[in-house]
Amino acid sequence: MAPFSMGKTMKYIILVFFAFLFLMPVYVIIVTSLKPLDEVSLEHMWALPTSIDFSSYARAFEELAPNFMNSVYLVIPATLLSALLGAMNGYVLSKWKFKGSETLFTIILFGMFIPYQSILIPMIQFIRTIGLYDTIAGLVLVHVVYGLPVTTLMFRNFYANIPDQMIEAAKIDGASFLGVFRHIMIPLSITGFVVVAIWQFTNIWNEFLFAVTVTTNETQPVMVALQNLSGSQIVQWNVQMAGAVVAALPTLLVYIILGKYFVRGLLAGSVKG
Repeated sequence: MAPFSMGKTMKYIILVFFAFLFLMPVYVIIVTSLKPLDEVSLEHMWALPTSIDFSSYARAFEELAPNFMNSVYLVIPATLLSALLGAMNGYVLSKWKFKGSETLFTIILFGMFIPYQSILIPMIQFIRTIGLYDTIAGLVLVHVVYGLPVTTLMFRNFYANIPDQMIEAAKIDGASFLGVFRHIMIPLSITGFVVVAIWQFTNIWNEFLFAVTVTTNETQPVMVALQNLSGSQIVQWNVQMAGAVVAALPTLLVYIILGKYFVRGLLAGSVKG
């Protein structure tokens, strides 16, 4: 029998305590979403519903369905494009050393530290100028450009761990620069693509500021529509909470399905350094 460890026991107690604190809002959201409106109150928010009512989910899904699809149309191309362009940037900056490459990489990374609010007005003016304001395509462009610094960093650090000898051998066999990227770098960086895709998918799906300023009405993503779901007179908290669950399901499913690959990619060094 293993000896009793007070330190280990305290660690588990602390972890359980913080897990409980983290799950408390989740409990309130789910319980409230299953209650009829007449049972929803601040005094009884911890109480279980007397009867399970899914009508709030039907109402929330009916209200959010068009905007939910807007988010799907936004997040898939934005995630794929930012991952692909980030992979190409990372490949060039890690394996194709040229004069000024480190300076260029530093300039690209600088984009990670520019607050959204500081570029909002000139960004909207530019989007209007090129005719993409109030379109999903315009929002895709914004997220691709703003996601490039972090995706470039992830892929550059991932590709830095791939031996140069493999690339030299491919060149000897006649592979071109893009051929090496297609046939060697991409197959070796599947876990890196998973990490970047999960990262970008989550950030783009949950993003609110760009969505509420670049799009209006019919083209708004689900997170903006969720905020508008509250109404102007009486807030139907059960519908609001059901909408929050519906809006959060895609990112939750992504982590459930691809979570092990995400951890494997992190351990492989895709965000290392």
